[in-house]
Amino acid sequence: MQIHTNIPLKNYLSMKLGGNARFMTDVFTPEEVAKACRNAKKQNIPFFILGGGSNVLAKDSGFQGLVIHNKLLGFEVIEDTPSYSVLKIAAGENWDEVVKRSVEMNLSGIEALSAIPGTAGAAPVQNIGAYGQEIAETLVKLEAYDSDQDRFVELANEDCGFSYRSSIFREGESGRFVITSITLKLYKTSPQPPFYDALQRYFDEHGITIYNPQVVREAVIAIRTEKLPDPEKKPNTGSFFKNAIIEQWQYEALLKVWPDLPSYEMGEKHLKIPTGWLIEQVGLKGELLHGMRVHDKNCLVLINESATSYADLAAAREEIIGAVRDTFRISITQEPLEM
Repeated sequence: MQIHTNIPLKNYLSMKLGGNARFMTDVFTPEEVAKACRNAKKQNIPFFILGGGSNVLAKDSGFQGLVIHNKLLGFEVIEDTPSYSVLKIAAGENWDEVVKRSVEMNLSGIEALSAIPGTAGAAPVQNIGAYGQEIAETLVKLEAYDSDQDRFVELANEDCGFSYRSSIFREGESGRFVITSITLKLYKTSPQPPFYDALQRYFDEHGITIYNPQVVREAVIAIRTEKLPDPEKKPNTGSFFKNAIIEQWQYEALLKVWPDLPSYEMGEKHLKIPTGWLIEQVGLKGELLHGMRVHDKNCLVLINESATSYADLAAAREEIIGAVRDTFRISITQEPLEM
């Protein structure tokens, strides 16, 4: 296991910003994960687990610790029945390749999560979701290295504290667990309506009435390709902001001023408000702020057009957050993790 020094983080992050990592190492086995974490603790320096770098930001000061680059690979069927299959997937596997392989096996459960960049191990951290599916619905358990107890553990779905775009790995226990594999239960049944609004519109527009995992995957890829810029060509982290969650009374008050305010029921008198819609209403669609472009096809996305520092990104972020707060009295938050 080699340790590299003073590595430019912008070369590993899709936003192409950030300073240097003091130390960086690649890990290919769970044992190497544990060794790297132990070494960091022994040297009394922080560590950060990096997957695909598609939903991570680094500050201009970089990271004054050890960046552990997760490259664990593995994909196996550990249970197969007439109605479902259980897959065990190593944390370093490319997420979209996982989805592709499951769809080729005609398994349903994650097909709407197609074309989401990143690794399998990052999926539970963010509780990734799109077009009516989220990873919490199919994850049975995961294996992780517990850096507090210096041992490998198995966490069941209910141990992960899943909520909208979050989990204990992001909130509460951030930095404690290093996910080494995830186990998913996927079904041998075709997806059925009702579908997420954007997905159903695509099916209606293209005259699609017979559904299977491949059809859903192709539709999702087409929709995402249309509305999301390719990070290889235009540096971005995908959705930069989370959709807002507000209470029923807030929603009712806002409706008096904004009668066309879109919303989605979240249960327990809470509603999800599309943050992209909020940003568009305050007049920032397509605007260039401190070198960051608000995407003209999806206002949730910030594109690094000419920013040269994290400070530029932070200034653009705060300007957008402030505009939404001043207009709607809604606080929006960013989705990417920060080192």
